[in-house]
Amino acid sequence: MPSFRALVAAFSGEEGHAAPFPGALVGGAGAILLAIGAANDTGWLAIVGGIVLAVGLMATLLLQHIGVEYGIFSRLDDIEQPK
Repeated sequence: MPSFRALVAAFSGEEGHAAPFPGALVGGAGAILLAIGAANDTGWLAIVGGIVLAVGLMATLLLQHIGVEYGIFSRLDDIEQPK
């Protein structure tokens, strides 16, 4: 069982891809709801599933940008600034 520090490091480090995992988890739940709603011809469930899927995908992109890419690009900007 991983320690708490290992989990925090996995979700905040640039070397892994765990930072956008919560958004992907929400998107996966939305995809399942969308599929169930479409298969059962339940319009409201399909709509809710599509909205949850879209929110999860946008959250994944946002978490990827903030959690991983922002740190990399801020360090690159610091390196490229003239002295």
